[in-house]
Amino acid sequence: FVIQECYVQNTAREYAKIYAAEAEPLEGFGEVPEIIPIFLVHRPANNIPYATVEEELVGEFVKYSVRDGKEVNFLRRDSEAGQKCCTFQHWVYEKTNGSLLVTDLQGVGMKLTDVGIATLAKGYKGFKGNCSISFIEQFRALHQCNKYCEMLGLKTLQTSHQKQRKSTSLKSKNLPNSSTTKKPVPKKAREPRDFISPQH
Repeated sequence: FVIQECYVQNTAREYAKIYAAEAEPLEGFGEVPEIIPIFLVHRPANNIPYATVEEELVGEFVKYSVRDGKEVNFLRRDSEAGQKCCTFQHWVYEKTNGSLLVTDLQGVGMKLTDVGIATLAKGYKGFKGNCSISFIEQFRALHQCNKYCEMLGLKTLQTSHQKQRKSTSLKSKNLPNSSTTKKPVPKKAREPRDFISPQH
């Protein structure tokens, strides 16, 4: 678990560096969120031989994006750091063609820690995340673009999602039985998420 925590956070950190390289030169974009590095320490004499070490963040700790997207986080929506975190999620989603999402973005100001990554079931380029695939589906459905998404030229997700919903509703009119059998599957997949999410 500790090794995976390092793996996930440092992978997200690499994406954040590329995001910063693209966003910082844009006029008016300003400071970019940074995911702090996390280090694995081996302590052979200790009962728990592995531990993680990272920079201490001093100040008000804020969750900018929630794991499953169900909650409305006003600090995320209204703050500059929160908007830039949402844009970072959108940017990663677009860069990986919807295969990977950095989630659970939290920290102090623009310094983030303890992030999560959701990938499609098969993973992405040999990497498997630690969050449910349903987080990707929810992000696609709930993300609202802001001015930073526009500055980076990211494509809006809402229109493509609404188009998918329209085509699904047309199919369900033609095939009422198949749509009813398909619906319970995502619900079952979503149940364990509530079990995972209460981490503070």
